[in-house]
Amino acid sequence: MTTNQQPDQPIGFAARSRRAGTVLAMTVLVVLLTLASLGVGAVELSPLAVIDALLGRGGEIEQVIVQDIRLPRAILAVAVGAILGLSGAALQGLLRNPLASPELFGAPQAAAFGAVLVIALGLADVRSYALPVAAIIAAFISVFALLAVAGRNAGMLLLILAGLAVSSLAGAATVLVMNLASNPYVALEIAFWMLGSLEDRSFRHVILALPFILVGGAMLFGRRHAYRALSLGEETAQSLGIDVGRLRLWVIAGVALGVGASVAVTGSIGFIGLVAPHLMRPLVGQDPGRLLLPSALAGAGLLLAADIAVRLIPSTSDIKVGVLTSLIGVPFFLYLIIRKRRALSGGAA
Repeated sequence: MTTNQQPDQPIGFAARSRRAGTVLAMTVLVVLLTLASLGVGAVELSPLAVIDALLGRGGEIEQVIVQDIRLPRAILAVAVGAILGLSGAALQGLLRNPLASPELFGAPQAAAFGAVLVIALGLADVRSYALPVAAIIAAFISVFALLAVAGRNAGMLLLILAGLAVSSLAGAATVLVMNLASNPYVALEIAFWMLGSLEDRSFRHVILALPFILVGGAMLFGRRHAYRALSLGEETAQSLGIDVGRLRLWVIAGVALGVGASVAVTGSIGFIGLVAPHLMRPLVGQDPGRLLLPSALAGAGLLLAADIAVRLIPSTSDIKVGVLTSLIGVPFFLYLIIRKRRALSGGAA
């Protein structure tokens, strides 16, 4: 027994140390990107000037730029990116499928439809709490419908097809609402909002979204040990006392809360939830429970970097950050499919 246990201890310690180092490095990276986000814009500010403005020691103009204009944008980038990365890792752990993500389930598209519907009907404006509530309900319905249609043991192809159907239906319904809008300016505003952007966001948007994002994130992160048991199979997880049906509903609710609230204030920002967990797996391993926090940090870093990039790319106006994440995410998604196909072909051979 002693000879069998001794080799395992250094390996476990090395894995924990590597994960701790990764979390620390990602935290530092997010802090640095946040400072960069606060300094980038029409008026360039150095990191020292940003820190002084945050502490109220800078000039009045610098304080207004940093605290009132750029700080809400940076907070939303961190919060939205983190919940998207966390949701992607949680869904991949729940379904034991590396291609699972909120956008493949149609959750962002459905959330956008819910938000657009209440705006077009005049039931709420972009500053009302009814907006994230409607988006959350629509996101919950979409993910629940997909799991109900595809079934518990759905394969990759069936999940992708079901997700495509849900997202296509939600997208078509959103376009229909826009076409039926009585005010053309409202339809145009909705169209730009759906592209996904952090531009011109205020602390009002932060207050609208952050409580739902925090609750959704806590729900997903709180069941991290259940994902680890579920990776051994549903029967094994049940034998360990995991209620798989309740876990599934819990994850759906957490994803709906986080993604729905995010879409309600930023529009659709895709592929963060797919890319972030894959970037972290080589660094922290395959354990779905230990992947959650690094994926959240990676998601925050990715969205911060994308939001900085759209301000640095020369253009007459800010490029929508949702467009940039899609341009990066779609090739990455195709690469994952090709790699999965090659792995299956190699296994068959």
